[in-house]
Amino acid sequence: MNERNLEKAALRGEPSYVWREGQERRLAMIVRAAEERLRGRVLENGCGVGMYVEKLATFGGTVIGLEYDLPRAAEARRRSPHVVNAAGEALPFPAETFDVILSHEVIEHVQDDRAAVQEMVRTLKPGGRIVLFCPNRGYPFETHGIYWRGRYRFGNIPLVNYLPRRWRDRLAPHVRVYSTSDLERLFAGLSVRFVERTIIFGAYDNWIARFGGFGRLVRAVLQGLERTPLRVFGLSHLWVIERQAGPEA
Repeated sequence: MNERNLEKAALRGEPSYVWREGQERRLAMIVRAAEERLRGRVLENGCGVGMYVEKLATFGGTVIGLEYDLPRAAEARRRSPHVVNAAGEALPFPAETFDVILSHEVIEHVQDDRAAVQEMVRTLKPGGRIVLFCPNRGYPFETHGIYWRGRYRFGNIPLVNYLPRRWRDRLAPHVRVYSTSDLERLFAGLSVRFVERTIIFGAYDNWIARFGGFGRLVRAVLQGLERTPLRVFGLSHLWVIERQAGPEA
């Protein structure tokens, strides 16, 4: 990967290119959270190459993907004709358009995460739901790598997210990470209620591909921790947020 592509991956993240057990598990979580709303109007806010757009369309609703990166939006259009090239901080839709908005590991990359959240709430119908996945600061590894001595160094870097915020953000200025209180502040003052707030571990598909049964054991153990207080060390927040009747964002 050349330097230009490295910088793009750092600033905008890398979408899912292969559908595996991890994506299937998260799809099941989305379906459970959205319930019958998936038969309405659905937005994936930051759709990458359109894999979730394609899967969600099978539930009978009208699914629109929004992607900031033009080449990725073009690739997503191979899976769905309903893909828009725009920024999450200025959604090109009227208020109260959607029954469901999926934000899957995206807000950590946008320029203004508060504005992106406000826009999702604005375009959500009363009673509609946001299904939000984003990085958990409690996870022992920074999965997006770091910026060190003038270049991005990718991989799972241990303990970066446990540093004081000022130091952590100097090492990873290209991506945010969230505590529960950070997310609460993003939604403060908006007409929403929290239906679910939890933390999940990953699927570790790469471990399973490499180590077979041992990888599956690791996954089973870590995902089992989601039912215990040790979920605070999980990979991602999963929040389900419902729009309430009231003033727009």
